[in-house]
Amino acid sequence: MPVSRRKAIALIGGGAVLAANASVATFWGTRTPHAALAPWDMAGGYDDPRLNAVSFGLLAPNPHNLQPWMIELVGDDGLLLHHDTSKRLPETDPFDRQIMIGMGCVLEQTRIAASSMGYSVDMQPFPDGANGPVATLTFASEGNADPMVAGIMNRRSCKEPFEDKPVPESLAEKLATFADIYTDPAVVETVRKLTFDAWQVEYETPRTLQESIDLMRMGKSEINASPDGLDIGGGFLESAMALGMVSREDLATPGTYSFEEGVRMYKTMLEATPAYAVLTSKTNTRADQLDAGARWLRLNLATTQAGLALHPVSQCLQEYPEMHDHYAAAHEIFAGPGETVQMLGRLGYGPTIPRTPRWALEHKLKHA
Repeated sequence: MPVSRRKAIALIGGGAVLAANASVATFWGTRTPHAALAPWDMAGGYDDPRLNAVSFGLLAPNPHNLQPWMIELVGDDGLLLHHDTSKRLPETDPFDRQIMIGMGCVLEQTRIAASSMGYSVDMQPFPDGANGPVATLTFASEGNADPMVAGIMNRRSCKEPFEDKPVPESLAEKLATFADIYTDPAVVETVRKLTFDAWQVEYETPRTLQESIDLMRMGKSEINASPDGLDIGGGFLESAMALGMVSREDLATPGTYSFEEGVRMYKTMLEATPAYAVLTSKTNTRADQLDAGARWLRLNLATTQAGLALHPVSQCLQEYPEMHDHYAAAHEIFAGPGETVQMLGRLGYGPTIPRTPRWALEHKLKHA
């Protein structure tokens, strides 16, 4: 049943009263999905250096947290990364471009982690062609530590409003090594509008919104059972769910409080954005997409080490019919002739963000 605005406001307004109740406060304090977060603490705890490296690699950012990969060990020094084709975003990423960028992220983070253990990694993309493994990695016990490793365990995607604080030009210049950085207020305002308008297209197109709703893991039990997709948890949410105030039906129904609150929250978040980061490529091959993922990962780690936060807002880069005009606008702003804009992200100073759920490495191992 859709939630009325009055009922929802009453629930929110009563939050402090609920929290003051000892039993409710105890319940709220037990809502952390510890099983789904355990892979962060398990990273690096394996005897095989390949597993050690990839256990860090699997913590990399990826679209909708799908974790669309499988890992296969080959011989004594090889590793294959496969695309689990059951993990796709056919509505918003019909050509798997974003999926491949995510693969590039995990490959680069695996390489960086291996370097910190004294291993170099030779990567060959698509060794058997487009329909085979995404990449083969060959490990050798000779390598220098990549300084980017220091950002791995603290990297997050910040989906919260940023502080009212500009990104210093000195930092913007350093990050320009990894991406095009836009801090000019007029450009930022134009991009803010573009990103919100594009997000609204995705949000108000039933099939693209439903794709995200189907991937929502709501509450501790669902998150622990399926630690991929979009985790939505916490004591307040679970209390609201128990009282019938929040449901997937509400989230998919225009006019409900949950639906309209989604618009308000996203707009508030985007308005609090002082800068943007953009990645482009000369062409748009699968290799280009993997390379964009590697660059996006390094940008993430660099922003983490600089004390900044990064959040992808790439809806305007999606390749489905309803997004056509916003896709064209993004390319007019950011791309040269023939280029493809691969990633667009908000950049600024954000709050501390908790770890994102992950499948354990053992769940992602593929046996030859």
